[in-house]
Amino acid sequence: MPNPAAEPRFDLGGTQAGDFRLLTRFYHEAFDETLSRYRAERLLDFFVKTLGPPVYNQAIQDSRAFMTEKLEDLEVEFMIRGWRGERRGMRE
Repeated sequence: MPNPAAEPRFDLGGTQAGDFRLLTRFYHEAFDETLSRYRAERLLDFFVKTLGPPVYNQAIQDSRAFMTEKLEDLEVEFMIRGWRGERRGMRE
């Protein structure tokens, strides 16, 4: 049975051992210190819990603004086409 304390407490959709190696390599290059897999998992867990929600919320706000802008563009496009169509119908 796996030890729950040794498992990461988040799910990044199939995080592989190589992903933690990237973190340990970065840590070693940046700080010239060795970082164990356990510590890498704990750091990643901390960053995901701390930065995840605000990053997610910002992404949602950005997506909402983008979609609102696109919907407004569509509304204007349909209004222009509808107005031109009505006008053409009046001339015929």
